[in-house]
Amino acid sequence: MKKYLSLVLFLFVFVSLFTSVAFAQETTPTDNQVNAIAKQLFCPVCQNTPLDVCPTEACRQWRELIRQMLSEGKTEAEILQYFEDQYGPRVRQEPPRAGFSWLAYIIPLLVIAAGVFFLFRALKGWTKAPVAESASGGVRNDVSKKVSAQDDYVVRLEDELKKRK
Repeated sequence: MKKYLSLVLFLFVFVSLFTSVAFAQETTPTDNQVNAIAKQLFCPVCQNTPLDVCPTEACRQWRELIRQMLSEGKTEAEILQYFEDQYGPRVRQEPPRAGFSWLAYIIPLLVIAAGVFFLFRALKGWTKAPVAESASGGVRNDVSKKVSAQDDYVVRLEDELKKRK
């Protein structure tokens, strides 16, 4: 009995040592986790270059800072807010949705809506079939009346075409 108790105790200590070592290891953030945050930021040196693809030393340091902050347990929002506090709102790839910056979101939608409206009106006008003369020779459209009354040549041409039929 004592032999089994010592064997169980030995196995318990052996297993607990390895599991405590496994739990004691810190998980380092992967490159994908770092790049998911880095692609939302611009490079501090290069103009309009996302942080996740920029090869400069400053960007490498920023990515390492993001990795460190992730390993400390900070959230994505906290990390982005840290960079915005340090370097201003221009460091963010997406403008903040507050104040004057709302125009960056609203104006493109208004332009698209206006374009669709004018395109619809233009297509509606282009698809109307012009009204021709009836079989009795009367003109149905005001535009045809104006053209016929103003231009004798058009009237004579139409008469010649009717005679040929």
